[in-house]
Amino acid sequence: MMPTITAPEAVRRGWRRRLGWLVLMSLVLVAVILLATAIGSVGVPIGTAGKIVLHKLYLDRLPFINFSASWSGSQAVIIWDLRLPRVLLAGLVGAALSVAGATYQGLFRNPLADPYLIGVSQGAALGAVIGFLLPVAGATALGLVPIMAFLGALGSVAIVYALARIGRSLPISTLILAGVALGSLLGAIVSYLTLASGQMVRSILFWLSGSLAASQWREVWIVAPIVLVSGVILFLFSRPLNIMQLDEEQAQQLGVNVEALKIILLAVATLVTAAAVSFAGIIGFVGIIVPHAVRLIWGPDYRFLLPLSMVCGAIVLILADLLARTLIAPAEISIGIITALAGAPFFLYILRRRARMLF
Repeated sequence: MMPTITAPEAVRRGWRRRLGWLVLMSLVLVAVILLATAIGSVGVPIGTAGKIVLHKLYLDRLPFINFSASWSGSQAVIIWDLRLPRVLLAGLVGAALSVAGATYQGLFRNPLADPYLIGVSQGAALGAVIGFLLPVAGATALGLVPIMAFLGALGSVAIVYALARIGRSLPISTLILAGVALGSLLGAIVSYLTLASGQMVRSILFWLSGSLAASQWREVWIVAPIVLVSGVILFLFSRPLNIMQLDEEQAQQLGVNVEALKIILLAVATLVTAAAVSFAGIIGFVGIIVPHAVRLIWGPDYRFLLPLSMVCGAIVLILADLLARTLIAPAEISIGIITALAGAPFFLYILRRRARMLF
C-alpha cells in the first residue's frame, strides 16, 4: 500500500520544493552574472573574472580561498569598472520590472498587466526627453536625464491616482482607464518633442528603446536599495495579495483593508518601476512575461511568486543585455529591441491561450 500523505505534510513538501527552486535559481543567477561579466568584445576567462571580483571584494583574504593575482590591469578595469556594474544594473532592473509586474497582475487580477499600465513609462519618457532638451551644459553627464525620468514617472502616476480616486475608494477599472488616457496624451507630447529635438533625436530614441550602455557603480548604488527594500515590502504583503485574488469584497470580509492595500502596493510597485526606468529606459515585456512564466511553472502563491519573479527577471534581463552588446559587437542593439523580439511571441501565446480558456 502507498503511504498516506497528510495535508500538513503535503504543505511542508510544497514549501520545501519551492524553497529549493528559489535557492537553485539564485545560484543560477550568480552563475549568469559571472558568465555575462566574462563575455564581451574583449574576452576574459570566466575563472579570471571570478578571481578579479573576489579580489575587489577582499574575499581572497579568506583562509579557504587561496590564489595569486594572475590578471592584467586592463582586465581588472574591464571586469570591475565596465562590465560588472552594467551586469548588476541589468539584474536590478530586471528584478524591479518583474516584481512590479507580478504585483500589478495580482492587484488588477489580470496576468496581462505590466508595470507600465498606469502611465509610468510615458511619464518617465516625457521627463527624460525634457532632461535631454534642458539648456544645461552637460545635462546627460550631470545625471539630469534619469532624475527627470524618475520625477516624470512618479508625477504621471500621481495624476492618474488623483483622477481615478473616488472619495475613499480607488476603482481598479477607473485607474486603468485614467492611466491609458494620460499615457496617450503624454505619448503624443513625447513624439512631438522628439521630432523637434534636432541633433538630440538619436540620443532620445536610444534611451526610449532601452539601454544600459552608460552604466556605472553610481547607478547600482542608487537603484539597489530601492529594489531590495521595495521587494521586501511587497513580500510582506504577499499574503493579503493572495487573498485579493478572490475578489475585493471577500478580501474585505477576511479582514484585508483593501483600499489601503491598493495604495501601498501601487506606491511601492510604481516607485521600483520608476527607479528602473529612469536609468535603463523603456524595456518592455519583462514585467509581463517573467511573472506569468513563474506563475505557470511554480504556481500563483505570491509568497514564492514575488521572490522567484525577482530572481528570474534578473536572469532574463542580464542575458538580454548580454545579447544586446555581443550580437553585432562592437556596436550595440538596444536592450528593449531584444526583449520585444523575445517577449512579443510569448505574449501572443499567452493572449491566445487565455482567449481559449475564456471561450
